[in-house]
Amino acid sequence: MSFIRQTFLPVLAAFIWGTAFVAQVEGSERLDAFAFNMARSVVAAVFLFLVAWGVRVWKKRNSRARGVLTEPTPEEKKRGRRALLISGVICGTMLTVAANLQQAGIALSGAGKSGFITALYVVLVPVLGLFLNKRVPARVWISVLLAILGLYLLSIQAGTFRIEKGDLFLILCALAFSFQIMTIDHYSGLLNGIELSCAQFVVVAIESGILMLLFSDVAWADFLAVIGPVLYAGLLSSGVAYTLQIIAQKDANPTLVSLLMSLEAVFAVVSGAIVLHERLTAREYIGCAIMFIAVVLSQLPLEKWIKEKATPSDA
Repeated sequence: MSFIRQTFLPVLAAFIWGTAFVAQVEGSERLDAFAFNMARSVVAAVFLFLVAWGVRVWKKRNSRARGVLTEPTPEEKKRGRRALLISGVICGTMLTVAANLQQAGIALSGAGKSGFITALYVVLVPVLGLFLNKRVPARVWISVLLAILGLYLLSIQAGTFRIEKGDLFLILCALAFSFQIMTIDHYSGLLNGIELSCAQFVVVAIESGILMLLFSDVAWADFLAVIGPVLYAGLLSSGVAYTLQIIAQKDANPTLVSLLMSLEAVFAVVSGAIVLHERLTAREYIGCAIMFIAVVLSQLPLEKWIKEKATPSDA
């Protein structure tokens, strides 16, 4: 059962995230980035609130049945709410920046290419760890060089050094996602993961809603016209897939789970080709392949394997 949970669920989450790029492209036909992200974040926040509430009720009933129910003190509840508010605002604001850059880039670059450029955050996160005095393994630096080569083939037309506008948005989006992931990593050990995710989507909904009122020109009919993509991106991509990730990572090998979830980029290309009839050039497909190699290499614990192989056996 644990094998299925640790292998099937990450692949299912990657499939949902990858195909969500198609939903985002379809949503961009009627809604700009601010309006689309406001709508999907409202859906995600409501879903995650219900999930978090259900988990709390289940845990309380389970604890009561075992006779070990302990209620937090009013002061502990106050501290918990304050920590959730602060972390939600910080993580949510970073997610607002990343999500809106991504949506703007997807509208210009398409689903397939967007999936691979967004995956750059997997390589960037350990590099940004340098600012936190974390050692960066040699394989990550090799991954960075490969990612740069892949991005060049994907985003810069042959014979020029001009990067496409949509691709620039996506590169900045990957950088923003990297910072958001690092903050989530910091706060997730202190708070309930589902509640933190719910809080950050509430912040994204509010901030994107304000930006929508200031800069967007949309009508209620526009939301109704793309209700399917909004529900898919909000309910499945932001809600269900995140929950699947949490379940899959429990007591699992984080490297294996990360590798399986990196298939998101592959599913983005495949779904973009099937549903939207997108076609990449041979140069862009090579760039995708190099980007995928960079993502996989950045997650492999090569140093650990080499050390284990070099250590003499006790047998």
